[in-house]
Amino acid sequence: MKSSQKDHQPEELTTEQQVRRRTLKAFAWFGLAALVPVGVWKWITGSPKEAGLRKPLRRVLGANERVFESTLRPGSRVPTFPKNKAARVARVNGSDGLRSPVELEGYKIRVEQPSRPPLDVSLAELRALPKQEIVFDLKCIEGWSQVQHWGGVSFADFVTHYGLPTHLDYVGMETPDQKYYVGLDTASALHPQTLLAYELNGQSLTDLRHGAPLRLIIPVKYGVKNLKRIGTIAFTNTRPRDFWAERGYDYFIGL
Repeated sequence: MKSSQKDHQPEELTTEQQVRRRTLKAFAWFGLAALVPVGVWKWITGSPKEAGLRKPLRRVLGANERVFESTLRPGSRVPTFPKNKAARVARVNGSDGLRSPVELEGYKIRVEQPSRPPLDVSLAELRALPKQEIVFDLKCIEGWSQVQHWGGVSFADFVTHYGLPTHLDYVGMETPDQKYYVGLDTASALHPQTLLAYELNGQSLTDLRHGAPLRLIIPVKYGVKNLKRIGTIAFTNTRPRDFWAERGYDYFIGL
């Protein structure tokens, strides 16, 4: 006896059964989805470290660096302000590299470059070069910013005056005690608004908390790259060490 066509049709589910089935499917997909981030997290935490960070995370930061570095244009400028807009009391933040004793009288910076002997440059020699001033919004990675007024010699003018190399990829700077240090891409270091600053609000920089007697002002970077109390400047093709990059931040830290 042949079965009727009706016999081969699937049994129609009740509303309650459909709800139950969809609920089970939802829980199954939710469970699978939950396993993905757990697996990814285990993979990340089990990866070797690179420059103070797990390798996959460092790779992500590296990609971010390339994106932001590609946006840097030599002719671009950060916004500037009238001098009366600058804070009368510049905010103090960070003391790494500033805790060691320093002798301000006769202060000199040391300049290092490949295949040449080190060069020592005094503050008097820097002050003899054309002075530039900038009033800009200094931005901190902590989220605050403040309009500040700085004066000094353009880093590009300093490089030109002393015939320092511009074809190398990096410029490294360290405090005299070598406890704080930054690595800069040469293009950012040579940006027209980058200063070796020896004045704050039109007065000689004497406040040790702000990096007296000489500090870096590099407006195209966040504050952590604006090294206080320059002791050594080195030109190199090897990426210099960087204090915060070693602690999990990206290397470029540009705006």
